[in-house]
Amino acid sequence: MTFLIQQTLIYAVPLMIVALAGVFAERSGIINLALEGIMIFGAFVGVLFVRTMQGSEVFTAAKAAGDWGTLQGLEILAMLVAAVMGAIFSLLLSFASINLRADQTIGGTALNLMAPALVLFLIRIIANQNTLQMAEGDAASWFMIKKTTLGFDKSADLGFLGNTFLHKVYLATYICIILFIVLSIILYKTRFGLRLRSCGENPQAADSLGINVYKMRYAGTTISGALAGMGGFVYSLTTANCTSNGDVAGFGFLALAVMIFGNWKPLNIAGASILFGLFKCIAASYSSIDINGDGVYMLAQIGISAHFYRMLPYLITLIVLAFTSKNSRAPKAEGIPYDKSTR
Repeated sequence: MTFLIQQTLIYAVPLMIVALAGVFAERSGIINLALEGIMIFGAFVGVLFVRTMQGSEVFTAAKAAGDWGTLQGLEILAMLVAAVMGAIFSLLLSFASINLRADQTIGGTALNLMAPALVLFLIRIIANQNTLQMAEGDAASWFMIKKTTLGFDKSADLGFLGNTFLHKVYLATYICIILFIVLSIILYKTRFGLRLRSCGENPQAADSLGINVYKMRYAGTTISGALAGMGGFVYSLTTANCTSNGDVAGFGFLALAVMIFGNWKPLNIAGASILFGLFKCIAASYSSIDINGDGVYMLAQIGISAHFYRMLPYLITLIVLAFTSKNSRAPKAEGIPYDKSTR
């Protein structure tokens, strides 16, 4: 059960933070279909930053000395760099949608097509191969927190909660959870959040009250890009062994489904992310999941094809959306270019 919970969180947290990225953009009135592309770009930037920093004396010495605090600092820095570059990359969508009043769906699709091509091109230049990896070691040896990291003996029993949340975990997971809570409060309990949401519902009314609709939409899309870029690196760090290959397994599109299923509300999005994260975990680890703790791997023994398990998260996505999309209510002004002359 500990393994199942840990793996579910590893898959659910990137979905959760990227779905919140979509909420910030769409609550401001901009459809951000480019979440997949921004995740791909953020994953590449984060891995490249880690790879570059591994050559510095500070982090080399920290790894040799087992200074886990400095290594966690490198992880946090990589998350910040991925967020900044994701925000910059999202400005392409902002400029096209707000200044040029281009079709937002086509703009997002264009970024989704451009990101993997750009990333693979850069990887070929940097590493002369199709996958960008860490310069040495792997994500677990550099960044994973274990009970020995926290000063406990290797054979120490931390109990169910300790083994689940303190052993073989990544700090990035908990940072994203805290960030999700803080940004959800900002979106629904602050003046900035109210103004942002008003621009996605009735921008003309917001403008009449002195709110700069263009700036708020830029802010919403930029925050969206930062969260998606960070989510891309967190996905790469926790599930792809800190590698980048121009792909994030469709997590950006799954995050859009989670956002719609959650009806653009953070609490619903958190629940939906855990649901989809569970099925993604089953798809990836069905052969090693011991549900009852009795040493029997039931999912691997019932004779269902491995391909079915891999399709399961996407099948669940289609089924859930088929039954819930009718009750979902998107922001009224979403996808509509703002024109001051329109009333």
